Amino acid sequence: MHVCVFRQDILPNRKARPKNFPRLGLSCGIVLAMTALAGVYSANCADGKYYSATNLWQAEVGHYNQSSPAMDSNGVIYVTSWLGKLHAINSDGSTRWVIKFGGESVSTPAIGADGTIYFGSRDKYIRAVSSDAEEKWAFKTGAWVDASPAIGVDGTIYCGSWDKNFYALNPDGAKKWEFATGGSVVSSAAIDQAGVIYFGSHDRKFYALNPDGTKRWEFSTAGEVTSSPAIGSEGELYFTSVDGKLHALNPDGTSRWQLHTGSITPSSPVLGPDGTIYLSVNQTHCAVGRDGRFKWKRAFWHAQTNYFGEAAAAVLANETVVFTGGDGFVMTVPTDNGEKEWLWNYWLDGPSYSSPLVSSDGTIYVMGISRQLRALKRSVPLSATPWPMFRANPQRTGRVNRMP
Repeated sequence: MHVCVFRQDILPNRKARPKNFPRLGLSCGIVLAMTALAGVYSANCADGKYYSATNLWQAEVGHYNQSSPAMDSNGVIYVTSWLGKLHAINSDGSTRWVIKFGGESVSTPAIGADGTIYFGSRDKYIRAVSSDAEEKWAFKTGAWVDASPAIGVDGTIYCGSWDKNFYALNPDGAKKWEFATGGSVVSSAAIDQAGVIYFGSHDRKFYALNPDGTKRWEFSTAGEVTSSPAIGSEGELYFTSVDGKLHALNPDGTSRWQLHTGSITPSSPVLGPDGTIYLSVNQTHCAVGRDGRFKWKRAFWHAQTNYFGEAAAAVLANETVVFTGGDGFVMTVPTDNGEKEWLWNYWLDGPSYSSPLVSSDGTIYVMGISRQLRALKRSVPLSATPWPMFRANPQRTGRVNRMP
């Protein structure tokens, strides 16, 4: 007989729990234990496959952050903040350094092969900072830069701006080319194995550009495209639009299918090993099959009015998926989901719009809009898929992972 243990340290702080949060006291603990004995959760524990997450450490990074953490090849974590700072944090949670720049940022850092950190901010700049905290250059655009940069194999940095342009910059910060769209660009670009760059715009179009900046094709939607696309094993493309649809395109820009989700949020899709697409839709976490049909939906652990799921998920090697949401919870569910609602969750003291980062040792780094970046102890790494989490890899380069 196997009994799952739901540890107190994965439950929300009693003082910080949201209104009407269920009190997991003795009676609830007995119910959970009885449920486990009945076999609903025991299967999850029998092979040691699933277990609770514990908080290894937390680092102060300021309130209201909406970017996502990135990690370099040495295990250093980088976070941009709403307070206009770039934080470098060691793998033990200690601060390596902090630099201040000119405006708040919601742009997730991308890390180049030489360790350079690239990010955008609302003072209209795309910046490059060395791993020892020296600003290498700052390229000024005409408006906010909320998108996250993508980095090509040759080191070219690609990023859009609210000024309606999409930019390609050389590693030294010089402009290589720019491409004008009909709307603001907050969609973070994705790069396929051939170097083709994909992104969406507020002009209700999804674009494919050649590495030289010429347009390969465009695809029209009925709403603004704000999500970052995911690239599949056959070069297929997945993205959401505020037209309420999840779109799947072939590499030539023709539509494979469209699924009406009703979503009004910019949650970016990620992909499982069998091609299943995972994303958040308003106040639910969802799985969609390669045929464009819902496989399952799971409501937030604690839904709150006007708090939605805007972050991307992360698919793990043990066939589980990590979600964050506007309810402030990190939640893990199995990919097949069966009759099981969730496997563990962790309260972040406030809503989360930040996509989780999973390191090679399985540690999960995540933040809500509260002050802390948290490291949750797990031992399951990312799944080996072309696009298992936001921006495809821990360095957040936005380049599709090469598959065997």
